[in-house]
Amino acid sequence: MTLTANGLNIEVDDTGNQGDVDRPVVLLIMGLGMQLIGWPEPFVQGLVDAGFRVVRHDNRDIGLSQGFESAGNGNLVWQTIRQRLGLPVQSAYKLQDMAADSIGVLDALGIARAHIVGASMGGMIAQHVASIAPSRTLSLVSIMSSSGARGLPGPRRDVGAALLRRPLGKTEADLVGYSLRLVKLIASPAYPQPDAVLADRIATGIRRAYRPQGVVRQMLAIGADAGREKLLPNIKSPTLVLHGDADALVPMPCGVDTARRIPGAKFVAVPGMGHDLPPEVQQILLNHMVPFMKSNETSRAAA
Repeated sequence: MTLTANGLNIEVDDTGNQGDVDRPVVLLIMGLGMQLIGWPEPFVQGLVDAGFRVVRHDNRDIGLSQGFESAGNGNLVWQTIRQRLGLPVQSAYKLQDMAADSIGVLDALGIARAHIVGASMGGMIAQHVASIAPSRTLSLVSIMSSSGARGLPGPRRDVGAALLRRPLGKTEADLVGYSLRLVKLIASPAYPQPDAVLADRIATGIRRAYRPQGVVRQMLAIGADAGREKLLPNIKSPTLVLHGDADALVPMPCGVDTARRIPGAKFVAVPGMGHDLPPEVQQILLNHMVPFMKSNETSRAAA
């Protein structure tokens, strides 16, 4: 369904439509260029089975949510150079704006508070949500994300190069092949998935929506998000940081730094996990997230 959130048309999936509107809410925020279907259905179902109402949404400029084509595409290479020189990055919007979109989704659904869970760029957005709206944040779960502090390691060299390449053509086969090469570079080495499974998942996403310039604008928004690490010490919500020790896109020191900067945050390293959510990793994450979120609901109720 499409809702008006923060003045934009945002596509939302809400398990509350199936009647569990009285359950505690988990808001799932996906990463760069990823649609709400990037949260695998078994993972969502695992949260539902644990007693939660799950809300997912397409971030602005991606999937079926409102785009920013009128803002232009921006020059990714030039803005990357500016970032490396410590100069401000120009972007069509900020991650703070995307956090306001997420809060707007809660507003549109009449949800007062939720567990805020973000993966990769979604973790950065979730950090902003916890900073902007502490009273709306039951807990914060940051998965394979970063504090954004300067000096942290970036993507492995081959991954960084792959991010700047373009598809060889415009057919579905070209696009799937292009994405598959990148996905395999950042996949969890301990939990490999068959190429056919990955390709089918990629094709499903492309058929739902293909918006490469939205991905570029989101990348620029990440680059423009300077100084987020200074906000993290002010986050008061219970926080769990989960990160794979084999992440080639956002290396694990980025997650370690995130947890270090948030008072009382718990850090969990996931052996063999890269920058994806294969079935085994989904279950590992649920095994940590569910008791963490439930314990914080219990402690808040007691308080």
